[in-house]
Amino acid sequence: MLIYAGFSMSFGIGQRNSCSPSKAPPPGRVDTSRQLKELRTRLKAMALDAFIITRDDGHQSEFPAHRDRRYTYISGFSGSDGIAVVTREWGAALWTDGRYFLQADIQLSCDWLLMRIGQPGVPHLMDWLLDILPENSKIGADPKLVPNSIWNKWASKIGDSSISLVEVFENPVDRIWNSTTGRPPYPEYEAYVLAERFSGRKWEDKVKDLRAKLDAEGADAIVVTALDEVAWLLNIRGYDVPFNPMVHAYVTVTPDSVNLYVNESKLGLQVKAHLKSVNCYSEHCTQVYSYDALIGDLKTNQQKWKKVLLPSQCYNSPGASRAIYSAIPPGKQLVTSSPIIFMKARKNHIEIDGMRRAHIRDAVALCDFFAHFEESTAAGEQWDELQVAKELDQFRREQNLSKGPSFSTIAGFGPNGAYPHYLPSDSSNVLLIDGSSMLVLDSGGHYLDGTTDVTRTIHLGTPTDFEREAYTRVLMGSIQLASLVFPSDVPMNSIDVLARGPLWEVGLNYLHGTGHGVGAFLSVHEAPITISYTTGNLTFQEGYFFSDEPGYYHEGHFGVRLENVLEVVKKQTKHHFEGQYFSFLPVTYVPYEPKLINVKMLNPQHRQWLNDYNAKVRTLVGAELKRQHRMKGFYWMMDKTGYIPEHEPSSASGCIRVTALLLTAIQIVVLFSRGL
Repeated sequence: MLIYAGFSMSFGIGQRNSCSPSKAPPPGRVDTSRQLKELRTRLKAMALDAFIITRDDGHQSEFPAHRDRRYTYISGFSGSDGIAVVTREWGAALWTDGRYFLQADIQLSCDWLLMRIGQPGVPHLMDWLLDILPENSKIGADPKLVPNSIWNKWASKIGDSSISLVEVFENPVDRIWNSTTGRPPYPEYEAYVLAERFSGRKWEDKVKDLRAKLDAEGADAIVVTALDEVAWLLNIRGYDVPFNPMVHAYVTVTPDSVNLYVNESKLGLQVKAHLKSVNCYSEHCTQVYSYDALIGDLKTNQQKWKKVLLPSQCYNSPGASRAIYSAIPPGKQLVTSSPIIFMKARKNHIEIDGMRRAHIRDAVALCDFFAHFEESTAAGEQWDELQVAKELDQFRREQNLSKGPSFSTIAGFGPNGAYPHYLPSDSSNVLLIDGSSMLVLDSGGHYLDGTTDVTRTIHLGTPTDFEREAYTRVLMGSIQLASLVFPSDVPMNSIDVLARGPLWEVGLNYLHGTGHGVGAFLSVHEAPITISYTTGNLTFQEGYFFSDEPGYYHEGHFGVRLENVLEVVKKQTKHHFEGQYFSFLPVTYVPYEPKLINVKMLNPQHRQWLNDYNAKVRTLVGAELKRQHRMKGFYWMMDKTGYIPEHEPSSASGCIRVTALLLTAIQIVVLFSRGL
């Protein structure tokens, strides 16, 4: 699954479709005139000229609970990424990224401007407000729902102007959105313990390691705000947010206390016993407090602390909210990445084994699904994108230890597949899948022992020469990255060019990152790993898991993306110059589509890798398919993993050598680091 990066399309600033008086609104458009009127009444009473409604919850979660999707209530837009701005007298606007241009245009009423992020001339939301608001205006935002790093950027944009940015703790949206107006409650399910046979370590040992890191940093306390960090640290999981197995909670850790801020109704007897929270008051016990007590306790307890570690932005981890930063005096703030980010990214041996096993079962579900899908379409059954997503999710749920999808399944057919972040919806689900084009299927699952993320592109008919070339070049890039052996000090962003090289060679590219970290029964997008030549310079560690997902998108026609999750492992090399070397081990084992591979373009190294990969698919996944008596999937898998000759002449002109690409990558990294 991709992390967003903009891509080029042609739209005017704020331009809308079907908004002229002569045109009927499209199905799916949501009338939010009442919400806007009520909110503007509240803004007037609060002496605010504008209010910013983010998609964030109090933990800056990737997938907020439905109760926390305030921007959806105000705007009608249901996409997973967006930020809305409502002014008292000068209109309303919503910013979203390329995954949702079509969906937002359909869902937003004509009261809204649609700001398509990344398009030419589209202003930053603060620039837009500065342009339209009169002098001495007040812009409000809820500091609990804004990462501190974002708040600081907004404040920097305002600068010395007469316009002010105001912290609004009494969110006006919450005053008009309640049970009477359709606000859903939070899920009532209790949290549960993730057994040590899955987590690999006791929570007490993790806290001990965290305290050692705090001591090294000179910090007296840390505020843990991200839900995946809370879940990992305490070995608990929950059902409070979509697609991620987490519970709404904060944690503070000091040398002599562990304090959990949570709705206590979420904690059953088993979890309380696990956390040693009953009649236990040592540094090895967890004290439980009300979820809403955190800010007040921080303001009180900071008086006895000299330094408090407050998580800052770290790649795709946004860091703590403005409200949490505001509770600690600036002189006592230690602003740095949460050490838990790096602790949980490096999996222990139990988590590594679990991730490997989970991916095998996940591959069984995919093979069985693809066999069913291709058989039914060949028999004349018609499928649409939403049906594909629904059926695949069901196949995964049948697997042992399944805990549901790890994100909303992406199924893009034909021109929809050319949107890298396309998600099928009721409003866009109009294409029936047939043999005229390709289907991009990006999906993943949570299991008690691991999290998966895999993309495959298939074709039910006869592909064109260009479709085969595009698919093959994407495959070549994926293989080249996965084949790399490298010193441990090579920055991870430098390897991005290995995946892009076969596309760059003929003037093709993709405008998103090549990879992201993957958690162990945690977030499918896990900080800090990001594979993109424009971002970051971290190095790999043994036990990291990340996605390898190059693609190509032919606007208006088709898309191609292939994604495997790779594990970072130590490599025993023939020589030992300058220390440790690493390589990558695939843990995703799902067949590729042979009809889309132009074997003549592959050099012997590509072919050998593909044959080795297919052999492992047959061995590892084949055994599990037979054990589960899924013979339809077994025979489909065998048909897709046939041996290809490794030493026939290759027609590829370049297949750019890995060493040359890596040198180029390091040069690019140096240039970016110097700001050139």
